[in-house]
Amino acid sequence: MDLLSPGSGLIVWQFVIFVGLFFLLKAYAWKPILASLKEREESIQSALDSAEKAKAEMASLKSDNEKLLKEAREERDRILREAREAANRLHDEAQTSAKKNADRIIEDAKAIIHTEKQAALRDVKAQVALFSLEISEKFMKKNLSDDKQQKDLIDTYIKDLKLN
Repeated sequence: MDLLSPGSGLIVWQFVIFVGLFFLLKAYAWKPILASLKEREESIQSALDSAEKAKAEMASLKSDNEKLLKEAREERDRILREAREAANRLHDEAQTSAKKNADRIIEDAKAIIHTEKQAALRDVKAQVALFSLEISEKFMKKNLSDDKQQKDLIDTYIKDLKLN
Protein backbone atom coordinates (compact mmCIF):
# COMPACT_ATOMS: atom_id res chain seq x y z
CA MET A 1 0.00 0.00 0.00
CA ASP A 2 2.93 2.12 -0.10
CA LEU A 3 2.24 2.92 -3.66
CA LEU A 4 -1.07 4.48 -2.94
CA SER A 5 -0.08 6.66 -0.03
CA PRO A 6 2.60 9.26 -0.63
CA GLY A 7 5.52 9.56 1.70
CA SER A 8 6.08 12.54 3.95
CA GLY A 9 9.27 13.57 2.11
CA LEU A 10 7.41 13.57 -1.21
CA ILE A 11 4.69 15.78 0.26
CA VAL A 12 7.27 18.25 1.58
CA TRP A 13 9.13 18.38 -1.74
CA GLN A 14 5.91 18.81 -3.64
CA PHE A 15 4.94 21.61 -1.25
CA VAL A 16 8.34 23.29 -1.65
CA ILE A 17 8.15 22.99 -5.47
CA PHE A 18 4.56 24.26 -5.43
CA VAL A 19 5.48 27.29 -3.28
CA GLY A 20 8.56 27.96 -5.45
CA LEU A 21 6.55 27.62 -8.60
CA PHE A 22 3.87 29.82 -7.07
CA PHE A 23 6.38 32.62 -6.29
CA LEU A 24 8.06 32.18 -9.65
CA LEU A 25 4.72 32.45 -11.45
CA LYS A 26 3.72 35.35 -9.20
CA ALA A 27 6.93 37.20 -9.99
CA TYR A 28 7.05 36.63 -13.77
CA ALA A 29 3.75 35.34 -15.14
CA TRP A 30 1.01 36.54 -12.84
CA LYS A 31 1.34 40.28 -13.64
CA PRO A 32 1.38 39.82 -17.44
CA ILE A 33 -1.54 37.38 -17.24
CA LEU A 34 -3.54 39.78 -15.04
CA ALA A 35 -2.56 42.72 -17.27
CA SER A 36 -3.65 40.72 -20.32
CA LEU A 37 -6.95 39.82 -18.64
CA LYS A 38 -7.41 43.44 -17.56
CA GLU A 39 -6.67 44.63 -21.12
CA ARG A 40 -9.06 42.10 -22.55
CA GLU A 41 -11.76 43.12 -20.06
CA GLU A 42 -11.23 46.77 -20.98
CA SER A 43 -11.40 45.99 -24.72
CA ILE A 44 -14.60 43.99 -24.19
CA GLN A 45 -16.06 46.82 -22.11
CA SER A 46 -14.97 49.31 -24.76
CA ALA A 47 -16.62 47.19 -27.46
CA LEU A 48 -19.81 46.97 -25.37
CA ASP A 49 -19.75 50.74 -24.82
CA SER A 50 -19.19 51.30 -28.53
CA ALA A 51 -22.07 48.95 -29.32
CA GLU A 52 -24.34 50.85 -26.89
CA LYS A 53 -23.21 54.14 -28.38
CA ALA A 54 -23.83 52.83 -31.91
CA LYS A 55 -27.23 51.56 -30.82
CA ALA A 56 -28.09 54.98 -29.38
CA GLU A 57 -26.80 56.65 -32.56
CA MET A 58 -28.89 54.30 -34.68
CA ALA A 59 -31.97 55.16 -32.63
CA SER A 60 -31.17 58.86 -33.00
CA LEU A 61 -30.62 58.47 -36.75
CA LYS A 62 -33.83 56.52 -37.06
CA SER A 63 -35.79 59.25 -35.27
CA ASP A 64 -34.03 61.89 -37.41
CA ASN A 65 -34.87 59.93 -40.55
CA GLU A 66 -38.49 59.65 -39.47
CA LYS A 67 -38.58 63.38 -38.75
CA LEU A 68 -37.02 64.17 -42.14
CA LEU A 69 -39.45 61.82 -43.85
CA LYS A 70 -42.36 63.50 -42.10
CA GLU A 71 -41.06 66.94 -43.09
CA ALA A 72 -40.58 65.76 -46.68
CA ARG A 73 -44.17 64.48 -46.79
CA GLU A 74 -45.44 67.77 -45.36
CA GLU A 75 -43.37 69.69 -47.92
CA ARG A 76 -44.71 67.50 -50.72
CA ASP A 77 -48.28 68.05 -49.53
CA ARG A 78 -47.68 71.80 -49.30
CA ILE A 79 -46.19 71.93 -52.79
CA LEU A 80 -49.08 69.89 -54.21
CA ARG A 81 -51.60 72.15 -52.46
CA GLU A 82 -49.86 75.26 -53.80
CA ALA A 83 -49.74 73.75 -57.29
CA ARG A 84 -53.48 73.01 -57.16
CA GLU A 85 -54.19 76.53 -55.93
CA ALA A 86 -52.00 78.00 -58.69
CA ALA A 87 -53.73 75.85 -61.31
CA ASN A 88 -57.15 76.92 -60.04
CA ARG A 89 -56.04 80.54 -59.96
CA LEU A 90 -54.70 80.31 -63.53
CA HIS A 91 -57.91 78.62 -64.62
CA ASP A 92 -60.00 81.37 -63.03
CA GLU A 93 -57.80 84.07 -64.54
CA ALA A 94 -58.06 82.43 -67.96
CA GLN A 95 -61.84 82.27 -67.64
CA THR A 96 -62.01 85.90 -66.52
CA SER A 97 -59.70 86.97 -69.34
CA ALA A 98 -61.70 84.98 -71.89
CA LYS A 99 -64.95 86.51 -70.60
CA LYS A 100 -63.44 90.02 -70.80
CA ASN A 101 -62.20 89.33 -74.33
CA ALA A 102 -65.59 87.98 -75.34
CA ASP A 103 -67.36 90.99 -73.82
CA ARG A 104 -64.94 93.34 -75.59
CA ILE A 105 -65.47 91.53 -78.90
CA ILE A 106 -69.24 91.72 -78.42
CA GLU A 107 -69.02 95.43 -77.62
CA ASP A 108 -66.79 96.01 -80.65
CA ALA A 109 -69.22 94.04 -82.81
CA LYS A 110 -72.15 96.09 -81.46
CA ALA A 111 -70.26 99.31 -82.22
CA ILE A 112 -69.44 98.10 -85.73
CA ILE A 113 -73.05 97.04 -86.25
CA HIS A 114 -74.23 100.44 -85.01
CA THR A 115 -71.89 102.32 -87.35
CA GLU A 116 -72.82 100.04 -90.25
CA LYS A 117 -76.49 100.58 -89.44
CA GLN A 118 -76.00 104.36 -89.38
CA ALA A 119 -74.12 104.18 -92.70
CA ALA A 120 -76.86 101.99 -94.18
CA LEU A 121 -79.52 104.43 -92.95
CA ARG A 122 -77.60 107.33 -94.53
CA ASP A 123 -77.36 105.38 -97.76
CA VAL A 124 -81.07 104.57 -97.64
CA LYS A 125 -81.91 108.19 -96.90
CA ALA A 126 -79.69 109.35 -99.75
CA GLN A 127 -81.29 106.83 -102.11
CA VAL A 128 -84.76 107.82 -100.93
CA ALA A 129 -83.85 111.45 -101.50
CA LEU A 130 -82.55 110.61 -104.97
CA PHE A 131 -85.67 108.59 -105.75
CA SER A 132 -87.82 111.41 -104.44
CA LEU A 133 -85.99 113.91 -106.59
CA GLU A 134 -86.26 111.69 -109.65
CA ILE A 135 -89.95 111.10 -109.01
CA SER A 136 -90.60 114.78 -108.40
CA GLU A 137 -88.55 115.67 -111.48
CA LYS A 138 -90.59 113.27 -113.60
CA PHE A 139 -93.77 114.53 -111.99
CA MET A 140 -92.74 118.14 -112.55
CA LYS A 141 -91.79 117.47 -116.13
CA LYS A 142 -95.14 115.90 -116.74
CA ASN A 143 -97.12 118.59 -114.89
CA LEU A 144 -95.12 121.49 -116.17
CA SER A 145 -95.03 120.53 -119.78
CA ASP A 146 -97.13 123.51 -120.80
CA ASP A 147 -96.45 127.18 -119.99
CA LYS A 148 -99.65 127.91 -118.12
CA GLN A 149 -98.97 125.26 -115.51
CA GLN A 150 -95.46 126.59 -115.02
CA LYS A 151 -96.74 130.08 -114.36
CA ASP A 152 -99.34 128.81 -111.91
CA LEU A 153 -96.72 126.85 -110.02
CA ILE A 154 -94.39 129.85 -109.82
CA ASP A 155 -97.25 132.01 -108.54
CA THR A 156 -98.08 129.53 -105.77
CA TYR A 157 -94.42 129.38 -104.74
CA ILE A 158 -94.24 133.14 -104.58
CA LYS A 159 -97.38 133.25 -102.42
CA ASP A 160 -95.90 130.62 -100.13
CA LEU A 161 -92.71 132.59 -99.83
CA LYS A 162 -94.49 135.72 -98.76
CA LEU A 163 -96.42 133.82 -96.15
CA ASN A 164 -93.36 132.29 -94.58
